[in-house]
Amino acid sequence: MIESPCLRQANVSDLESVNRLIERAINTWDIYGSVKRLVMSSYYYTAHDLDFLELVVAEAADVGIVGVAAWEQACQGDNPAGHSALLLHGIYVAPDHQRHGIATRLLQAAESATTTHGYDGLLVKAQPGAEGFFLACGMERLAVGNERRDYPHRFWKPAKHG
Repeated sequence: MIESPCLRQANVSDLESVNRLIERAINTWDIYGSVKRLVMSSYYYTAHDLDFLELVVAEAADVGIVGVAAWEQACQGDNPAGHSALLLHGIYVAPDHQRHGIATRLLQAAESATTTHGYDGLLVKAQPGAEGFFLACGMERLAVGNERRDYPHRFWKPAKHG
């Protein structure tokens, strides 16, 4: 049985483990290996990113970091009209810990941050293979208003205030 990991704020000393986990998670994606190699480093987090992003890790006492999520304020042009949003950069779970609720817990942490910081909702620009997860978690697909500007796999969930 896999232990339920605790969630905590990441720090600089976590970044090497976080980036190794991201690499393992991305290597499970259904995209060409050459594409993975070309884009992999753009998914890594640095100490500088911690100045701008909230980075949360899921840590299991027996194995260490098994999940990570990051978010920040979304650019106004990406949000549904008239709304403020927190942008979820990504959720990554170690392949051997997937399907145990870790991604759901990390998404719930982002939803909680959305409410805490007074945003209208949570915005996600998902990888195509993750769409089912976000839909199952109650997010709604946003329509593409401008094909040249809008990312086609955007999802929105209103914040629960009050």
